[in-house]
Amino acid sequence: MMNIMKLAFSTLGCPGWSWEEIYATAKDLGLDGIEIRGIEEEIFAPKTKPFKPENIQKTIERLNQLKLEIPMLTTGAFLFDEEREEEALAESKTYIDLADRIGTPYIRVLGDRDGAPGPKRNLEFVKSQYQKVCDYARDKGITPLIETNGVLADSSVMARFIREADRPNAGVLWDIHHPYRYFNESPEMTLANLDGTIKYAHIKDSVMKEGQVAYRMLGYGDVPVLDCLKQLHRNGYNGYVSLEWVKRWCPDLQEPGVVFSHYISYMNFLIRQI
Repeated sequence: MMNIMKLAFSTLGCPGWSWEEIYATAKDLGLDGIEIRGIEEEIFAPKTKPFKPENIQKTIERLNQLKLEIPMLTTGAFLFDEEREEEALAESKTYIDLADRIGTPYIRVLGDRDGAPGPKRNLEFVKSQYQKVCDYARDKGITPLIETNGVLADSSVMARFIREADRPNAGVLWDIHHPYRYFNESPEMTLANLDGTIKYAHIKDSVMKEGQVAYRMLGYGDVPVLDCLKQLHRNGYNGYVSLEWVKRWCPDLQEPGVVFSHYISYMNFLIRQI
């Protein structure tokens, strides 16, 4: 699988680490890439030190030396928020511009707030916003991916959404956790609905504890991680699988040094079973 799918971790999992610690760890663990969702105290990627205009060239050169990619810039742009319509578009465009400068193919945008479905969303408005983001990104060769979260974690809803968005650079970020956890979807069902549209995958594990999601290191929860990987492999997927350890939002989770190392060893274990 190492040469079939590529492995990354999201910087969401190491909010206390410097950029130097992040890329050194990624290199030491043999990862292919680093997904950017904040560095140290700054969550907005274009304002982080490595991606300030005066530092970008040095950052690119260092990553090239280490043979590391940045496959994804993960925005917090809420395309459902009708009261902050222009702010969401502005954030998306700023991330697209940065992706263009550093050679990153994907940004992530959101059609709902949380992994779990919440209030009813106006998906026609979300679609209009998403189309505008795709149109801005198209000439730059960037693909804005919309994540399977909230109402869009229902893969039948997501499949219809992407079809109706009708943009050549549209695509889905499959967070394997949300369709399974909140809609009881099997990996087979999700892939049947989203086959051909999935461009990137977030991987994480959890259990339900007293009615609440409790995140666990891979293999310590009940999310069918292996089945998800098998389905991706069967469908010819050769993109990134990125560990999204949500420590920035849940500080009590285990430390990234332990979690990232376990991620690699566990993935190597799963590789032999695909």
